[in-house]
Amino acid sequence: MALICVGHKSPDTDTVVSAIAAADLYKKFKGADAKPVTQSEINPESKFVLEKFGLATPEVDADATGKELCLVDHSDKSQSMDNLEKGEIKCIIDHHKLGDITTPEPLEMWVWPVGCSATVIKNMYDFAKIEIPKDIAGAMLCAILSDTVMFKSPTCTDFDKQAVEDLVKISGISDYQELGVEMFKVKSAVDEATDLELLKRDYKDFDMGGKKVGIGQLEVVDLSMLEGRKDGLYEEMKKAKEAGGHHSIFLLLTDIMKEGSEMLAITDDASVVEKAFGKGLDGRSVWLDGVLSRKKQVVPPFEKAFA
Repeated sequence: MALICVGHKSPDTDTVVSAIAAADLYKKFKGADAKPVTQSEINPESKFVLEKFGLATPEVDADATGKELCLVDHSDKSQSMDNLEKGEIKCIIDHHKLGDITTPEPLEMWVWPVGCSATVIKNMYDFAKIEIPKDIAGAMLCAILSDTVMFKSPTCTDFDKQAVEDLVKISGISDYQELGVEMFKVKSAVDEATDLELLKRDYKDFDMGGKKVGIGQLEVVDLSMLEGRKDGLYEEMKKAKEAGGHHSIFLLLTDIMKEGSEMLAITDDASVVEKAFGKGLDGRSVWLDGVLSRKKQVVPPFEKAFA
C-alpha cells in the first residue's frame, strides 16, 4: 500500500513541498511506496516554485479512506483529509502546536518549534544520512523563505536559517534573497484571482472554545494592492461564515514591507478581538502592527480570548 504524504486543506508552499520531500525521503530511507498529494489545487506561489525547479505538481486527493498517511504541516482534524478515521496515520511531520488528531497505534512524529515543516524534513534527511536532490532542495529553500517571510516572521529560528544556508549550497542558488523577492511578487499577485480564491488561498478552520473560527491570510508586498478588493473579500467572508456555521472569520491582510497586518473581521462577538490584541475593531477591521504570523501571533491570543 502506498504511503500518502499530504498537507492541510488549503495547500501553501510548505504543505506542497513538504509532501514532496517527505515522499522522497520515505522512499529512500524506508523503501516505502510513497507519493505526495494535495487536498486541493495549489496556489500561484507554489506553482511558481514547482515550475522553477522542475517538480511535478502532486495529484489532488482529499479522501483518507483505506490509505496509509503521512501528515505534513498539520495535526488538526479540521485541516486534514475527509474520512480521516478510515485511514491509518503512520507519521506526522509538523511545526505547529499539536492538534486534536489521535491514533490507535504508535506512530512516527517529528514536531519541532521552527518556522517551517521543510526545516524539520531537512533535518530528517540529515538524520537518515540521505542526500537531498537538488530540485527538492531548491523547493524546500523556497518553502522556508515563504513560511518565515524571509526570516522576518517571529516564528523563524536559527534552525530555519541554518537549513536555508545548507539548502543554498545543495540547490546551487546564487542569491536566495533575490529568489525570495521574486517568489513574494508572485505570492502578491491578486488581479487574476476571485475574491473567494483570495479568501481561501491560505485559510484554516480552528475549534476555539467549542466555536468554529476561520482564519485566512493574504501576504502582499504592499497593502495598497488589496485596497480595491476589501469589500469583495468581506462579502465572501460573510457568505463563508453563514455557510460554514462559523462563530467568526478573520482575514489577515499582511504587508510584508511594513511588517504588519490589517485584519478584517466578521464575528458574533467583537470583544474577542480586543481580548486577544488589546485593541478593538475600527469598523470591520483592525491594524496589528508587527503581526506577520498567524501561527504564533494570531492563533494563540485568539485561543485564550475564546477560552
